Amino acid sequence: MLKLGNYTLDNPIIAAPLAGISNRAYRRIMHEFGIGLSVTEMTSAKALEYRNQKTMEMLEIHADEGLVSLQLFGDDIKTLKEAVQIVNANSKAAIIDLNAGCPVPKVVNTEAGAALMKNPEKTYTLLKAMVETSNTPVTVKIRTGWNDDLMTGIEMAQVAEKAGVSWVAVHGRTRAQKYNGHASLDAIRAIKEAVQIPVIGNGDIKTPEDAKRMLDETKVDGVMIGRGLMGNPWLIAQIKSYLTTGTYDADISLEERFSVLVKHAKYLEALKGDHIAVLEMRAQASHYVKDLPYASTFRKGLMPLKTMEKVYAHISQYQADLARRL
Repeated sequence: MLKLGNYTLDNPIIAAPLAGISNRAYRRIMHEFGIGLSVTEMTSAKALEYRNQKTMEMLEIHADEGLVSLQLFGDDIKTLKEAVQIVNANSKAAIIDLNAGCPVPKVVNTEAGAALMKNPEKTYTLLKAMVETSNTPVTVKIRTGWNDDLMTGIEMAQVAEKAGVSWVAVHGRTRAQKYNGHASLDAIRAIKEAVQIPVIGNGDIKTPEDAKRMLDETKVDGVMIGRGLMGNPWLIAQIKSYLTTGTYDADISLEERFSVLVKHAKYLEALKGDHIAVLEMRAQASHYVKDLPYASTFRKGLMPLKTMEKVYAHISQYQADLARRL
């Protein structure tokens, strides 16, 4: 089992940070389905330094979310140290994670996120300062490199270990790849072999077989799943079953699927209010139905809706239509 300070994960399955997705409603669903740990969406260290109200609200973590890691992004020692102190004082996060893997330009252009892959020495100083400041374990998420010519993943993991982090999570793509192509299990395995601390493998895990392949071929200590869990929290139990018994139940009834979708919608409505919940459920609901017949018609029907009452009615009508047709 993975241990982090005083915490022991129930299982080696971790819900990756997803911008605009990994809020409290999402994390609550993940916990109910048995996730070992959830990671928050990226939180700006600079915004915390300025005590931005919306950013401060992102620090709120409840017991019904289980173990949660709060992910920071930034590139300045002073700012990150202050952000760590703010998180320690104002959040129930079990872990603080530094994002050194986000490939989006608005993050990279501030020299944060995956831009750190170009400068392992700087990353070492940031992580060392965070570890020395924090009263909770510190981890880091990296990529395999900046591009094919700058494959710094091994060096990044080694400086992270030297800085005293508790584990390294590796997305098996370079920054140049963003989310295209395939995650490299060979690159993840090389990083795992280069350090003694736990390594978490991330990338292209959409089935229980994918998770087992990641564990078997790279020898990582756990798996981190992002897009594979969106609209599919059942994957957690399927992976746990497959790893222990070699089998899993792939059948999810329509009733179960829609029950969880509505529950997620209600959690989101309680968290964000009617207007924002409507906007965010357009994406969330689409993930829950992506493999079902007439899903595109359902998604188009969501677009003009303005209230959660109408969203619930639309979901109910789609479920009834499917039950009648299938």
